[in-house]
Amino acid sequence: MAADSKTYHFDEVAKHNVTKDCWLIISGKVYDVTPFMDEHPGGDEVLLAATGKDATNDFEDVGHSTSARELMVKYCIGNIDSSTVPTKRVYVAPQQAHYNPDKTSEFVSKILQFLVPVLILGLAFAVRHFTKVEE
Repeated sequence: MAADSKTYHFDEVAKHNVTKDCWLIISGKVYDVTPFMDEHPGGDEVLLAATGKDATNDFEDVGHSTSARELMVKYCIGNIDSSTVPTKRVYVAPQQAHYNPDKTSEFVSKILQFLVPVLILGLAFAVRHFTKVEE
């Protein structure tokens, strides 16, 4: 990468999020990993999952080797304007109704736990009785 490398806006980098055009943001740098998609040991899904965000933590959590870090140099196309990268999003759980166990379904479940084995046993006796050969 040249000393006068280009600085990219986050929105521009985020648009490159498909297998045939994949850019990542890692440690303040922008990488065009499109040519590396088929070679990545973790598969292209891993790289695609890291698009549209700062993938630094994803990259560091895996514990890439020194040779992997050296390989990155050839895919670096510039820097990211850090002021355009959204702050880390806080996970908000989806709204769901409070769990209210239905007493009727619990009762039916217990009855079925008893009745199903009894019905199977009854069926076995009936089959044996009606298929018995009289001597």
